[in-house]
Amino acid sequence: MNIVVADPLPASAIELLRSVTGWSVDARAQRPLDALRADLAEADALIVRSATTVDRALIESAPRLRVIARAGTGVDNVDVEAATERGILVMNAPGANSVSVAELAMTLMLALSRGVAPADAAMKRGVWDKKKLVGAELRGKTLGVVGLGRIGQEVASRARAFAMTIVAHDPFISEQVAESMDITLLSLDDLCARADYITLHVPATSETRHLFGRERLAACKAGVRIVNTARGELIDEEALADAIESGSVAGAGLDVFENEPPGDSRLVKLPQVLATPHIAASTVEAQELVGTETAAAVRDYLQSGTIANAVNFPSVRGDEAAQLRPFMTLAERMGTLLAQLASGRTHGIGVRYYGPLLGAHGPLLASAAIAGTLRPILSTSVTFVNARAVAEQRGIEIVESRSSRPRDYANLLSLKLQTTEGERWIEGTVFETGTPRLELIDGIDVEAPLEGNMLVIRNEDQPGVIGEVGTILGRHGINIAGFSLGRGRGGAIGVVNMDAGQQDEHVEAAVKELRGVAAIRQVCLVRLA
Repeated sequence: MNIVVADPLPASAIELLRSVTGWSVDARAQRPLDALRADLAEADALIVRSATTVDRALIESAPRLRVIARAGTGVDNVDVEAATERGILVMNAPGANSVSVAELAMTLMLALSRGVAPADAAMKRGVWDKKKLVGAELRGKTLGVVGLGRIGQEVASRARAFAMTIVAHDPFISEQVAESMDITLLSLDDLCARADYITLHVPATSETRHLFGRERLAACKAGVRIVNTARGELIDEEALADAIESGSVAGAGLDVFENEPPGDSRLVKLPQVLATPHIAASTVEAQELVGTETAAAVRDYLQSGTIANAVNFPSVRGDEAAQLRPFMTLAERMGTLLAQLASGRTHGIGVRYYGPLLGAHGPLLASAAIAGTLRPILSTSVTFVNARAVAEQRGIEIVESRSSRPRDYANLLSLKLQTTEGERWIEGTVFETGTPRLELIDGIDVEAPLEGNMLVIRNEDQPGVIGEVGTILGRHGINIAGFSLGRGRGGAIGVVNMDAGQQDEHVEAAVKELRGVAAIRQVCLVRLA
């Protein structure tokens, strides 16, 4: 594996990656863009912080790239859409700096309330003027948390220690979760009307740009103090400066700005504003944890397929990931098998899950099955990350369902492919050894390992066919690793697993001869390797 680290990471994070035998880690910060593009030509992974912009052009210069990791909370500097189109996983480290950011948010609240900055400045000027520095307590005040994710929750827990009442706005948090933290969920307008302090912890998107503009600031409770350690784009800075100068907003603690550095900013120069240069995550502890957590996530994904903190695909961690991994392989191989069995233009893929493990992770398995189905028939790169988008672009309908009907296996996956020539249907499971197994083809029970190169033969159910198949394969030097048979009302199906290393011309000659046997209706050569 080739790993490119384009921005500074702690030495411990780099060592974590270099400790993997056979991996090459190129860790150089501030390299010229042309050099970075050249270095990415053979890269499997790219790790950045905030200095490197990973845009579409940079992504296109990395044909082998499998994962982009941002060592930090947001992914504002990564073109997630372009990465997803290419099937590249995008990761971040959303929880690693939560405590550091939350502590700075509390620091700004306390400093605003007690006038710490002007008091210090006065002391340095030799001025002792206690009367002008009467502050306010946090105790008994209402804190409005906009965005109740990891950082918002950390702020709320610390604010509670100061005896504050906590209200929050977050459309993606359930009332039950909020109640468990003793937090009241409100609409944003109601929060603004009630809160004495407002702290922002939401990402910068087109919907959240200037979330606090002139109209919303005017609707806030008189004398409110606003803290922003999230993204500068959340606040209309001109409107905030006007609100502070008018007295409707008592003050603001800002660690982020629309333009960084903010330059000659009227807002920053106001005495009621406490400004810091985007240092919320800049602690020794956070930098170390962000780096090592990101490096570990990249390592685990490339080594074992474990997905943690992905922003363009659901994450699966720990023991659950280990359980699910062989079923992801099963789903992908079933899709690959089905694509090579079917003929005609694909217009629909159906996925059904039986059992608790598969039912709980259906979307991941469906994505793996779709990727396996589309990869053999498309020249574009298809992975589980972009499989659904690729199917949608081509007008392929995806139908997913769960069934509680008892089956012979605790967890079973059923896959159907609808084409202009009809429907093909297979089912499979994973044995205790972690081996993916085929269990059914078109309603006929047939048990075979899903691995390597296979021949799937549909024939008349009559004597002599099996012997003739064996004779033909032997004549062409094809060694049979396994031969599975199934019978049904529509005839018989045989699955031949061939030993690895068979020469292509011998296999193709054998397939051609098998297709000439009168009792054999269809022979499909399937390559899963």
